[in-house]
Amino acid sequence: MEPTLALTSTLYRFTVDLSDVDRNLYQVLEFRAALHPSESLPFFITRILAYCLNVREGLEFSGGISTPEDPALRVMGLTGRIELWIDIGNPTAKRIHKASKSVPEVLIYTYKDAQKLVEDFKTEGVHKLDAIGIYSLDQRFLKALGATLNRDNRWELTRNEGELYVGVGKETFQGSLLKF
Repeated sequence: MEPTLALTSTLYRFTVDLSDVDRNLYQVLEFRAALHPSESLPFFITRILAYCLNVREGLEFSGGISTPEDPALRVMGLTGRIELWIDIGNPTAKRIHKASKSVPEVLIYTYKDAQKLVEDFKTEGVHKLDAIGIYSLDQRFLKALGATLNRDNRWELTRNEGELYVGVGKETFQGSLLKF
């Protein structure tokens, strides 16, 4: 009987020409991100977009599935405390309640039913729910963008009044970033 080998993550390189009109931020981002075999493409693309839309000093990808208690993205303060917590998908109310009690800024980027997520959080009494930024992205937009994914990616990302435009080669993809 042959041993089974664990599937490994695939590393992707990104160069993103960011024009974030909403934040008055214009810069070129260069980073790498790993796609784990168990991670869906919409989740991965949402994670990449969340990184770009929140870029600031100290923003980093967490350890991924090897550290499930950590957020997908974070900023660590000088004291080792998490200052920014960004979750992707549909985190549990218990997880977000705990994060919002200990972290100054909590954001969620989802590609699922954001309204249901908000209702669940209200029902469960999530701490400081009004201060949590909950953003929704359309799955069709994410899947179309994911279909262009290569090991080396060059994107032109523009955010203007909640609309996202991503240029990849000669194609441009448009999607709304809805805040709940």
